[in-house]
Amino acid sequence: MILLAALALMAALAVCAPLCTRGLGRDAGYPLAGGFLVVGGLLGSRLPEVADGGAVAVAWRWLPALDVSLAVRLDGLSMVFALLVLGVGALVMAYCPRYLSTDSRHTGTYTLLTLFATAMLGVVLAGDLLVLFVFWELTTVCSFFLIGGTGPAAARPALRALVVTAAGGLGLLAAVVLVSVALGTSDLAAILRQPEAVKDSGVAWAVGALVVFAAFTKSAQVPFHFWLPTAMVAITPVSAYLHAATMVKAGIYLLMRFTPLFAGEPAWTAVLVGVGLATALLGALLALRQHDLKALLAYSTVSQLGLLVAAVGVGTALALTAAILHTVAHALFKATLFMLVGIIDREAGSRDIRQLSGLRRAMPVTATLTGLAAMSMAGLPPLLGFVSKEALFDGFLHLAGGGWPAVAAAASAAAASVLTFAYALRIVYGAFAGSGPPTGLYEPAAAFLAPAAVAAVLGAAFGPAVDGLTPLVVSAAYDTRTGGQPPDLAFWHGFTPALWMSVAAVAAGSLLFLGRRRVDRAVQRLPLPPSGGDLFDRAYDGLLRLGALVGRPARREEVGAFLWRPVLAVVALGAVVLPLASGPPAVIASPVTDWAVAGLLLVALAGLVCLRSALGVVALLGVTGLVLAVWFALAGAPDVALTLIIVEVLTAVVAMLVLRRLPPRFGRPARGRAGAAGLLAVAAGLVAGLATLQLTGRRDLSAAGTYFLSAAEPETGGTNVVNTILVDFRGLDTLGEATVLAAVALGLLALFGGPAGAGAGQAGGAGRPGGAGPPVGAAGRGGGAPRARDRRAAGDDVVLDLAYRTLGPVMLVTSGYLFLRGHDEPGGGFIGALVAGVAVALAALAHPPDRPSLLLRRLPVRPLVAGGLLLSVAVGAAPLLAGEPFLTPLRIPLPGGYLPTSLVFDVGIYLMVLALVVAAVRRLRVGSATGPGSATGPGSATGPGSATGGGSATGADPVGVPGADVRTAEAGPR
Repeated sequence: MILLAALALMAALAVCAPLCTRGLGRDAGYPLAGGFLVVGGLLGSRLPEVADGGAVAVAWRWLPALDVSLAVRLDGLSMVFALLVLGVGALVMAYCPRYLSTDSRHTGTYTLLTLFATAMLGVVLAGDLLVLFVFWELTTVCSFFLIGGTGPAAARPALRALVVTAAGGLGLLAAVVLVSVALGTSDLAAILRQPEAVKDSGVAWAVGALVVFAAFTKSAQVPFHFWLPTAMVAITPVSAYLHAATMVKAGIYLLMRFTPLFAGEPAWTAVLVGVGLATALLGALLALRQHDLKALLAYSTVSQLGLLVAAVGVGTALALTAAILHTVAHALFKATLFMLVGIIDREAGSRDIRQLSGLRRAMPVTATLTGLAAMSMAGLPPLLGFVSKEALFDGFLHLAGGGWPAVAAAASAAAASVLTFAYALRIVYGAFAGSGPPTGLYEPAAAFLAPAAVAAVLGAAFGPAVDGLTPLVVSAAYDTRTGGQPPDLAFWHGFTPALWMSVAAVAAGSLLFLGRRRVDRAVQRLPLPPSGGDLFDRAYDGLLRLGALVGRPARREEVGAFLWRPVLAVVALGAVVLPLASGPPAVIASPVTDWAVAGLLLVALAGLVCLRSALGVVALLGVTGLVLAVWFALAGAPDVALTLIIVEVLTAVVAMLVLRRLPPRFGRPARGRAGAAGLLAVAAGLVAGLATLQLTGRRDLSAAGTYFLSAAEPETGGTNVVNTILVDFRGLDTLGEATVLAAVALGLLALFGGPAGAGAGQAGGAGRPGGAGPPVGAAGRGGGAPRARDRRAAGDDVVLDLAYRTLGPVMLVTSGYLFLRGHDEPGGGFIGALVAGVAVALAALAHPPDRPSLLLRRLPVRPLVAGGLLLSVAVGAAPLLAGEPFLTPLRIPLPGGYLPTSLVFDVGIYLMVLALVVAAVRRLRVGSATGPGSATGPGSATGPGSATGGGSATGADPVGVPGADVRTAEAGPR
C-alpha cells in the first residue's frame, strides 16, 4: 500500500497546489517541497528491502479479460529513479519561491510541476505496460504546458517537444500492444522474466525498434536531439527539473528496464552504442559553441544522455552499474548548475559569458558551488562525477567481444569527455573570472542558494563516500538481469586504463581551454548538418500548407461543400465492399406498420427537398424525427424512441434560437447542382440501406445480445437491458463518451468565454453580476411578478414565458423521474439530462439575452462538468478498494434495500450531459443577440416579439421582415 499511498499523496499535492498558492503565493514551494520529501521518505522506508534485491509490488485488477492491472512495483532500479524524482523535485520546489516573481501566485507553475513529478514517479513505479504508457504520455503533456507557459516565444519550442515526444509515445504504445498480444499479458515483471519467449514470438525486432524510438525521442538522441535545447525557453526551475530528474531520464529508464529482453543482441548494442556516442560527441561540440550558459547546459544534457544510452547499449553488468551511477551524478550536478545559472541571470541580468566577468568577487559562494558542480560534470576528483566517468570508461573498454569496437567506443567516450572538460571550464571561467564584477551585485539570499548548495554538496560528498551508494546502485543494476555480477563501486581502483583515460581527457580539455579563442573560432566555422529544429519547422509549415490546400474546397459557407466528399466516399466504399459480401441475407417480411412509417418518411423527405421556408424545414425535420421515434417504438426499442423524441424537442427549441440569425427563406440552388446532389443522396441511401440489410437482415441474436438479456437482472438488479449495458456492462465506454461531452462543454467556455461562460447575458446591466439587467420581479408592483405588459417591454415573449413558467417545473420533475426509473424502465441519466436541457433551452427562448432566467443563471457549467466527471470516476474507482476491476457494479446496503453504484455513476453522466446543453444554449442565445432580430442586430431592438422589434408589438417574428432596419435609442450598433 505504500506505493499507492505515494502516488496518491503526489496527486493530492497537485490538487492542493492551487490552495497553497492562494494562501502563500510564491512561497507555496516550501510546503510542496516538504510533501515531496514525505513521499520520498515513504518510499525510502523500503530501501533496506530493495537494496537486498527484493521488490515491493501491489496490483488491482483493471481489465481482467486482458490481464491488465493497475500495478505498481518498486525494485532497485525504480528506487534510484524515484528518489531522484522526489529529491531533485524537492530542491526545485524549494528554489522556486526565491526565483519566481512576487507579482503572481504562480498557481499553474506549481500545479504543473507537481503533476510532472507525479507522472514521472508513475513511469518508474509502473508494474504494467499500459500503466507505464499512461504516465509516459502524461509527462509529455505536462512538459508541453510547462515549456509553453513561458510566453508567445515558447509556442514553437513547446510544439517541437510535444510532437517529437508524442510520436515516441505512439511508438511505445505500439510496442506495448505487440508484446502484450504476443505473450498474453501486460504485466511488466512477467514479460521481463521470459526474454526467450519474446524473442521467439516474432515481434521482438518490432518491439525493440519501437522501444528504442520512444526512448530516443524522450531522451533527445540524434536525430531527435533538437527539441531539448530549444526547450530552454522554459523558466529555470522547469529546465532544472526537466534536465536533471524527469522527462529526459524517462527514456534512459525505459532502455534500462527493457535491457533484460534485448541485452547482448547485436542490433540493440550497435544502435544504442553508435547513436549514443554520436549524440555525446555532437552534443558536446554544440555545447562548446554556445555563449548562453543555459543553452550550453542544454547541449551538455544532450551529450551526457548520449553517454548513458551508449552505456546501456553495452549491456554488461559493469556498464549498467556505471550508467546508473552516472545518472545519479548527472542529476546532482545538472540540477545545481541550472539553479545557479538562474541565480546568475537574476542577479547579473545576463547569461552570456561574453558579458559576465569577475562574479566571484561579488558572489563567492555562488562561484564555489558552480565550481563544484562543473568539476563533477568534468569528471575531476574527488567529485561523484569522477567515479561515474571512470566507471563508464571501464564499461566501454569491456564492450562484449573486445577488439576494435571496444577501443572505438572508449575513444569516442574519451573524446566527448575532452569536450565536456573544456566547456565545464568555459562555464566557470566565463562567469566568475576577470578583473571585477559589475557594480551593484551581491550574493543572493541563503534561501535562494540553499537548494543548489544541497545538490552540490551531495555530489561532492558521494565521491569519496560512494560506498554508501553501492548497495542501491548494485541492486538497480542487478534488476536489469543481464547476467554477470555487478561490481562494487569504489573511489580509487588504482592506476587503471580508465584512470589514464581520465587523465588524458583532462589534459586535452585543458589544452582546448587554453586555446579557447582559436577553438571558439574553429567550432563556429565548423560545418554541421542542418539544424533539426529548422527541418522540423519546415516540415511543420509544409504540413500546414498541405492542410490548407486540402481544405480549400471546403472553405465555403454552404453545407454541401463539407458533405459531398464523405458522402461520395460512402458510395465508393459500398461499391467496393458490398459485392464482396457473402450472399444476400434472408429478408424477413415486414409488417404493414413498417411500410406505413416508411411512406410517411418519404413524404416528409420530399417536403424537405422542396421547401424553401426555414420554419417549414425545421418543422419537417421534427416530423421526420418523430416518425423515426414511432418506428423505434414499434420495433421494441422504447429507450431509443424516447431519446429521439427528446432530442427532436430540444432541436426544435434550439432551432428557434438559430433561426433568429437565418434568412426566412433558403435560396434555390442551381439546377445542375441540385440534380447532382439528388443523385448522390439516392446512391448513398441505397448503399446505406444495403449495408444495413447485410449486417442486420438475418435478425439472429448475437452471443453478446443473448448474454446481456440473460445476465442483466441477475448481475445488476436492473430489468432495462439498454440502461444496464450503458452503466454496468459497458460503463467505461459511457464514461469515455461523457468525458468527450464534458470536454466540448469546457471548450465552448474556453473558446467563446464571456457571456457564454457567465450565463448572465450582455455586459452593462445593473443589479446583478455580469450585467444581467434589473433583478427579476423589479418591473412588477411591490416587487411581485412582472405583469405581461412589463415583460413585453423588457423583451420577454409572453407566450413562451408562460410556457416556460408552466412547463419548466414539470420538465424538471419529469427529468428526475426518468433518471430514477432508468435501471428498470426506459429512462436514465442521458435521457433525464436531455429533458432538463429542454427546460433550459425553453428558458433561453423565453427571455432576451440581457435578461437570463433564474434557471440559466443558477446552472454553472464548470462545477457541473467537474462534479459529474469526478463522481463518475470515483464510483468507477471504488471497486478497486475491494480488489474488483474498475467500474464493477456494487450494491451499497441501505435500510430496507440497497443503492446500486451504477445509479450514482449515472448521476455523473447526467451532470456532464446537462453541462453541455447549458453551455451550448448559452452560446446560442448570446450569439443570437448579434443577428437579425436581436438587440444589436438590424431586426429588432430587444428581440422577437418585442414592442420595438422588426415585427410588431403583438409578437410578430422579425424573421418575416427581410432586410428590416428598425432601430431605436436602445438598439446597439449594427
